[in-house]
Amino acid sequence: MPQAQLFITCLGDQFYTSTLQNMTRILERLGVEVSFPPEQTCCGQPLFNNGFEEKTRPVALSFLRAFSKNDAPIVAPSGSCVGMVKHHYPSLFKEGTPEHALAVDIASRTFEFTEYLVNVLKVTDVGAVYPHKVTYHASCHYLREMGLKTEAKTLLSQVKGLEFVQLKEEETCCGFGGAFTVTYPEVSRSMMENKVKDIVASGADTVVTCEPGCLMNVAGGLHKAGAKVRAMHIIDLLASTPHPSPLPRGEGTTPFSNGRRVGDEGQS
Repeated sequence: MPQAQLFITCLGDQFYTSTLQNMTRILERLGVEVSFPPEQTCCGQPLFNNGFEEKTRPVALSFLRAFSKNDAPIVAPSGSCVGMVKHHYPSLFKEGTPEHALAVDIASRTFEFTEYLVNVLKVTDVGAVYPHKVTYHASCHYLREMGLKTEAKTLLSQVKGLEFVQLKEEETCCGFGGAFTVTYPEVSRSMMENKVKDIVASGADTVVTCEPGCLMNVAGGLHKAGAKVRAMHIIDLLASTPHPSPLPRGEGTTPFSNGRRVGDEGQS
């Protein structure tokens, strides 16, 4: 049985716990044994992106130690957080040190969710049903840093009943960019408004993305504009089935705080 460790990310933990539960449901339906290292914390991306490399290093080391207790792949619902681990962790530590070797190892087995499904598990059809007109926003880190151009749309193409409509500006930034939206709010707002106009003009009733930060930004923009377009993380759409099966070993649990394995809370 394949195994995977959940890297839940800060935005996932704070705002999208239902998405994390759906990620667990999908993986377990596909026969993946899912575990959750409770020691995990932020990956340090906000510090790193703002130039605090020295302060990022101990945060990264804590993350590495949390996920080094298991040699299973690490899967996250965020291209930007995965990009931080894969592309920046090794550079934080001096070559030839145990920390650098550990960073290289962890980086090599950390995957964004759609990347893991399509490229590792070789799965493109998860049995989802979603009879709606759907468009897709390609998040910057997912597309440019991770180089994931087809994985999300490959999964969407196999969803029964789904009618796909491509955005005119699919690959244009939505304006979130983490601290960018705070540092340059006027520019960020203008970019977000342009993205919202593009989404509405597509005629889709749902827009999906693979990045929690972009999802939050786009959803807020759509709400402010009064648009009747639903914004979803791709994981939530892929979890849509005619008869959703419950989480094994305990429906309704919240397995993202103190359990060894998803669903094990309260088990003796």
